[in-house]
Amino acid sequence: MDIQLKRGSLDVCVLASLLNEDSYGYKIIQSLDGVLEISESTLYPILRRLESAGCLTSYSVEHNGRLRKFYSITETGRDKIKDYLLDFKELMQIYEYIAGEVKK
Repeated sequence: MDIQLKRGSLDVCVLASLLNEDSYGYKIIQSLDGVLEISESTLYPILRRLESAGCLTSYSVEHNGRLRKFYSITETGRDKIKDYLLDFKELMQIYEYIAGEVKK
């Protein structure tokens, strides 16, 4: 897959993993298993970028004597998913055009 196309999808996949409940890094990675492979070194910069963009908020909860950082999607994050889906619909129209031309 094209790296630029994949990069845009990574952000949205991370946001989508938070639609039903707040979560923390390791659990986000687990929830994406089978969809895409993502490492902690890839995930945490994405989370920081999405938080800076207002797509996420974070808070800490004590767990086993340590603080665990949880992430929560914002309305801006939900809008980013909606925009991605509209873009994907447009991309599919382009794909269908190209596939149709190849078949000719």
